Amino acid sequence: MRFHLVDRIEAVKPGKSLRAVKHLTLAEEYLADHFPTFPVMPGVLQLQALVEAGTWLLRISEGFARSVWSLREVRGVKYGTFVAPGHDLRITVDLAKQDGPNAMLKGRGEVDGQQVIAAQWTMAGYNLRDLNPAWSDRDARLIQGLQDHYEWLTVRGPGVTNQESNVGNSGAR
Repeated sequence: MRFHLVDRIEAVKPGKSLRAVKHLTLAEEYLADHFPTFPVMPGVLQLQALVEAGTWLLRISEGFARSVWSLREVRGVKYGTFVAPGHDLRITVDLAKQDGPNAMLKGRGEVDGQQVIAAQWTMAGYNLRDLNPAWSDRDARLIQGLQDHYEWLTVRGPGVTNQESNVGNSGAR
């Protein structure tokens, strides 16, 4: 993936829900072309932010048991208003159903309390070693990198406690 669209995980209830935020700044590379005189976050990247947040929920819920989560299907995408630089896209994702490696999620993104996107989607998780047992070391490296990234996404600023931010060590390691 070229873009990391979740800047911070604000709250997580493993197996249930996750809240995250994307701070949109004018420094985003894609805004130079979308659109030069009216920069807004492309709808497909809004959807990607929802899916990325959902993937974090699945990883955390399973204790990072799977190295790869793939998007399988998206349904019922609804767009609202624009997401412009200087605004925060607040993301809420709920796990609707999980059956082994397959999961159904639903989520929405809001800016200043107004819905900008809502969707439902399905994902499938696996490990590379399932495809080739010799790739188990790749799984370990991927999972370690994801755990490190998760720690970065949940870092709190000076003076903010785990309780205030609603995200603590979820036992994902």
